[in-house]
Amino acid sequence: MTTEPTQKALTAVDIIRFYEQFVRDWENYHNVRLEEEKSKHSAEMAQQLLQTKAYMRQVDNFLDIIAGYFEQTDAFLNALRQTQALHTAVTQTREAMLRDEIAGLRKLVVDIKASSGAIASVATPAIDDGHEDEPPEALLSPVTTKRKNAKTQTISAMAQRFILNDTNKSADTIKGTKTTLDLFIEAFGDLSVNQVTGTTAGDFHDLLLGLPATHGKSKNRLPIRKAIEAAKEQGLETVSGKTVKNHFSRLSSLWSVLVQREIVAKNPWSQWSFNTTKKTERRCWTDDELTLLTTAQWEHRGISRRTYTGMVNVALYTGLRLGEICNLRGQDIENIQGVACFHVRPHPEDGWSPKSAAGARLVPIHSQLIKAGIMSFLKPEQHFLFPDLPTSSEGVRGAAFGQAFSKLKTKLDLPAEITFHSFRHTVSTKLRNQNASFRELWIDRVLGHEASHRSQGTMNYTSSIDVQNLKSVIEALEFPTFKLDIPET
Repeated sequence: MTTEPTQKALTAVDIIRFYEQFVRDWENYHNVRLEEEKSKHSAEMAQQLLQTKAYMRQVDNFLDIIAGYFEQTDAFLNALRQTQALHTAVTQTREAMLRDEIAGLRKLVVDIKASSGAIASVATPAIDDGHEDEPPEALLSPVTTKRKNAKTQTISAMAQRFILNDTNKSADTIKGTKTTLDLFIEAFGDLSVNQVTGTTAGDFHDLLLGLPATHGKSKNRLPIRKAIEAAKEQGLETVSGKTVKNHFSRLSSLWSVLVQREIVAKNPWSQWSFNTTKKTERRCWTDDELTLLTTAQWEHRGISRRTYTGMVNVALYTGLRLGEICNLRGQDIENIQGVACFHVRPHPEDGWSPKSAAGARLVPIHSQLIKAGIMSFLKPEQHFLFPDLPTSSEGVRGAAFGQAFSKLKTKLDLPAEITFHSFRHTVSTKLRNQNASFRELWIDRVLGHEASHRSQGTMNYTSSIDVQNLKSVIEALEFPTFKLDIPET
């Protein structure tokens, strides 16, 4: 026979132990739940903090971007205010001059009437205070007016009025025009523009072709005709046909304005032919020549080696012109579509503008240029990127650097075909010889050239070229032998 096992009866101790274990398990469960809620809350707070930081980063980026536009607007308003003040001052000065001139004419007419009665045939209206605003010509006879116009319509006066006082003209244009005027006035005097004929232009043409190529490049220069005689006697190299063409082009630009205003009947400086065959054909830098620059000793008291290395790096990795590099400001470095760029554009406050409309452009900054240390030139307290470049008496930044670079080139025994502008030729040649997928139009845009294909689409959509495309063009530049690091100080 089998018997079922007997169940042990629960004692009071067993029951107490059971409830104690139950309480401990419940407390543990409660603690676990509490820790879980704490962890969940910490995760939510961390996520909220990340979202707040991302938002603040977006706000900072927005403020950085909008700050540049505020600075541009402020600069534009300051330039506008200065222009308005200048125009007001000029107007007041002219008004005072006119009133003085009218007073002088009044006295002249009174003296003439008192000294002779022969002038009775000339109608001379009474002049009183109510006629002070009338133009002076109304008070003069035709002969006197003609003489006055002859004095006020000299070449220098017309150039000052229509070229030199034009704030839209670049510093290079103004400097070149002054040089041409000085040569002409030295040769023929400050003639009235109506006295200049085709014969005058021809004589000036012949004089210029006889000038030595070094004329005007030294402090103690000879008068123009003596310089021509010395060039003949010593067999010196004379100026090129291109130089003569540039002088004629400047005068032709002035006369075009005078013809439009009917101050003169025709333009004697146009439709001339010139032999513009280059005597020295400029070429690109070779790898060996670039290597020489990396070890060259820069010597200039006012312009530091740091500026020299920075400018040479910029020229080689962007193709910017010397004048464009010299006039770069800190605010001309911008982040466009995530790409650091040089923004070449007019500087109304400095009186500088690019060579042409196509010269205003965005040029991405090459990664090698950033690696070399170009961003170290960015400092909030300085206006220009290269602040130690002096400005010449003609208002041109970079003239001293150009001369110093030419001396360095001569010291390194580099040929005449190599100049600072050869960096730009080198960049253009490298880019156009690339077996890459980027378009010719992108290269033109980077270099600031007028588009080679002037189709309607080219003229309308050039400005919308994606910066990433321009970046791919710039990054295609490689110079394995060129390692010119920018010193920190």
